[in-house]
Amino acid sequence: MLSMRMRLPLPLSLAALLYLLLGALLAACGGGGGGGSPPGTGAPLPPPPPVSQPPAPTPLTLALAPFASNLASPTFLSAPPGDARQFIVERAGRILLMQNGALLAQPFLDIRTLTDVTGEGGLLSLAFDPNYAVNGRFYVYRTDASHDIVVERYTVSADPNRADATSGITIIRIPHPTYVNHFGGLVAFGPDGYLYLGTGDGGSGGDPPGNAQNLNSLLGKLLRLDVSNASASVPYTIPATNPYRGQAGSRPEIWAYGLRNPWRFAFDADKLYIADVGQDQREEVDLASSAQGGLNYGWNRMEGSICYGAQSCDKSGLTLPVLDYSHSDASSPCSITGGYVYRGAAIPELAGRYLYSDYCAGFLRSFNGADGSAGEQRDWNIVKPGQVASFGRDGQGELYVLTGNAIWKIVRKQ
Repeated sequence: MLSMRMRLPLPLSLAALLYLLLGALLAACGGGGGGGSPPGTGAPLPPPPPVSQPPAPTPLTLALAPFASNLASPTFLSAPPGDARQFIVERAGRILLMQNGALLAQPFLDIRTLTDVTGEGGLLSLAFDPNYAVNGRFYVYRTDASHDIVVERYTVSADPNRADATSGITIIRIPHPTYVNHFGGLVAFGPDGYLYLGTGDGGSGGDPPGNAQNLNSLLGKLLRLDVSNASASVPYTIPATNPYRGQAGSRPEIWAYGLRNPWRFAFDADKLYIADVGQDQREEVDLASSAQGGLNYGWNRMEGSICYGAQSCDKSGLTLPVLDYSHSDASSPCSITGGYVYRGAAIPELAGRYLYSDYCAGFLRSFNGADGSAGEQRDWNIVKPGQVASFGRDGQGELYVLTGNAIWKIVRKQ
């Protein structure tokens, strides 16, 4: 038995066992000096590739692209929502139609014999009924030979590219005696489905008759009418929520007052932007809830943010502008041209910005009015296209700038 036990190998000590295991591990790793080298090479591992970063976004810049030329004093451009055509209003009394980039030979509507262009008058805007696709109705804002403001309704004919010129009915006629400036000029539907029109104060300078502050006058106002069941005998009714309905000594058509010459205004969801042309010193943009009637925008007590014709004045009860600028600015402005809040698809970074210009300065500026103030103000430093008379908006929400004989589309600068 003793001889058999002597033939068996002796057990290893613990230290020897650990030594053997460590050697095996080092051999498997290619030796003890390289750590991260491939087995048997001794070369270091290459560094990991850098993590790719997305390119920095290109800052948005805007430009004006030529859209239409050889026009005769275009005053407005519009289209029903979703419509691919552009309806172009000429001051003399025609509405032209642009389709697939070309002007059609025949106008959509020609009412030159009804339209007077004395002073600041003419065919100044149009508005499509919210149900235009069904009822074919649209409304125009013009002046007549008596220099009165006239809003009329027309209907499209069986040819979708021609209106029925015999279908017109007068919605409202507003006397505008003595002077041939400050006619206002915009007719538009609000988000509530009612028809709004902005009238000037009657003209001259300083509002001599005091029309803007007179609630018994329709001049210097924003009016609000229900035309849903309009007929020649009853062209409009008064919405139940008009602020002066049933109030003695006040015209029930009035929605807001204290305006000098609201040449252009715009609705955007629950907000109303009014670009009111100033007298000699300030141009202004007013911003309010589209559901808030009865506001007094201050003319002729105030011109923009300053008192008019006085060192001090009573500002109580007035809605002051969210933005105004001086005629002494370096760009030599003279008359604000209000535009729209951008809601198109081509320039998503511009969404929610209200764009405006000036007839003399020709700039393109914007601000964000989402919180009720004029935030994120910017001058887009475009090449001046000429005297900017108006803005336009097509059926896709893209915006345009109108000058003396041409139309330019606002685009992303390439």
